[in-house]
Amino acid sequence: MKLSIPDLTTVRAHNPEAVAEAAARRARRPLIGDSGRLMIVAADHPARGALGIGDRRLAMAHRADLLERLCIALSRPGVDGVLATADILEDLLLLGVLENKVVMGSMNRGGLAGASFEMDDRFTGHRAEDIARLGFDAGKLLVRIDYDDPGSLATLESAARAIDAMAGHRLPVFVEPFISRRVDGRVRNDLSAEAVTRSIAIASGLGGTSAYTWLKLPVTDDVDAMPEVLGASTLPVVLLGGEVGDQEAAYERWGKALRLPTVMGMVVGRSLLYPAEGSVETAVDTAVGLL
Repeated sequence: MKLSIPDLTTVRAHNPEAVAEAAARRARRPLIGDSGRLMIVAADHPARGALGIGDRRLAMAHRADLLERLCIALSRPGVDGVLATADILEDLLLLGVLENKVVMGSMNRGGLAGASFEMDDRFTGHRAEDIARLGFDAGKLLVRIDYDDPGSLATLESAARAIDAMAGHRLPVFVEPFISRRVDGRVRNDLSAEAVTRSIAIASGLGGTSAYTWLKLPVTDDVDAMPEVLGASTLPVVLLGGEVGDQEAAYERWGKALRLPTVMGMVVGRSLLYPAEGSVETAVDTAVGLL
């Protein structure tokens, strides 16, 4: 029976087995559907303590509101699935909105936003065996590389072993690499063409096989440099969204990058779930239209 959001806590308290039962009966689909493209809505930010949208520091902290926005996004034509941590995916499972959707588990969330240990991004989320056990379709991991922070080395090593584990289960893993540095104590990702190219080269070589590895990449500051940047690897690519200020400019940049042959789709979160202007429906439909 399909639940409503107010029912979730009661079911979790009295019938925790309902999560595994919902996962076992979920109808699955191929990763890439008939369109040949992939549109995934991302909502794994809260587990890293990244709750802000613009000047609203705790915008993503209201779980019922976030779930409502996710349900709307998942109901729109052309949306293939969702990326999130276990707590959110299990809520969505219980709500019955993951049927015939691609479900991606978020794996490393230990590099908490603003923490002194942010670059040592431990795998505190899904393990490969969890994703396989629940019948989910893929995993995602974040690799931020700061040449001045030894925590990045620990992240690189653990990411490589996670890629190996996912390949052992024949499950795709989406690797999101950045060259990063601290500016006034805060981690900033370098979106220059050279930095993104370097991050692609490093991420592509992680693990004992790249057969199941995808790349989740930003559009560079100079969008016209993307063809050369993406020439650094033959791995399939999805574009990430991130938080954007000018929504129309972001759509234009995504549209240009989506024309490139190795780009298979998009994984976008906050800018669609919490659009600066308009509704979730409009933001999602516009992004789907770019594909």
